[in-house]
Amino acid sequence: MFFFLSKTLGYLLRPLVIIFLIFLTGWLIRNQRIKKRLYLIAILAMVFFSNEFIANEAMNAWEIKATPFSEIKHSYSYGILLCGAAKTEVGPTDRVYIGSAADRINHTLQLYKLGYIRKIMVSGGSGRLIDIGQREADELASLLQLMGVPGDDIVIENSSRNTHESAVRVKEILAGQTLPQDCLLITSASHMRRSLATFEKAGWAAVAFSTDFQSHYRRYSFDILFVPKLEALLWWQTLSKETFGYLAYWMAGYI
Repeated sequence: MFFFLSKTLGYLLRPLVIIFLIFLTGWLIRNQRIKKRLYLIAILAMVFFSNEFIANEAMNAWEIKATPFSEIKHSYSYGILLCGAAKTEVGPTDRVYIGSAADRINHTLQLYKLGYIRKIMVSGGSGRLIDIGQREADELASLLQLMGVPGDDIVIENSSRNTHESAVRVKEILAGQTLPQDCLLITSASHMRRSLATFEKAGWAAVAFSTDFQSHYRRYSFDILFVPKLEALLWWQTLSKETFGYLAYWMAGYI
């Protein structure tokens, strides 16, 4: 039940859904005074959520900061790569399709090639409500091998459906082989806050290595301050998903 609710209720908190519901309510209601107020609220909400400067400030505050390679002082035994980068339902099925989170794979490969991690653990099965049999960990592992990582240096965990299950399964597999502090946890910067808390709660407090940043350095150009941006709405969509996920995990006792 938790898995189903966590995958569905979060959609109601997306800015575009909220704005649409306000507009819809304004269209259905007969009271003209309330109707105008609802329309005004919806317009102001659209202006707010489409503002790049505001969205960037919010995203920057939420994302866990990047770790410069110069600050990595030793080689870690494992880099734990959390899935969520591959695209599904794209054909033909004879290749791996990577979405906007491609830096998860790119930076994991870079860490491996530079010697900062000795092995890669790819964690993640199917996060879909309806399991169609695809296992993202298997796909990303095959992609890493095509990129030159030997199969012996890749460990696959492909049964977990969410971050909590990944943390539990990673601990089960790696306990006795290495220590949590000798593992880098690799995921998107926006997802790292929940991931760190979840892994710590599960008893495997790995070291954060954020990738796939959406925020950028603060700028004050005209277009950033005043021109509505689709990207800003997408950032808020990510933020609403992650903050709802964090709250849901807290209520479930996962963090």
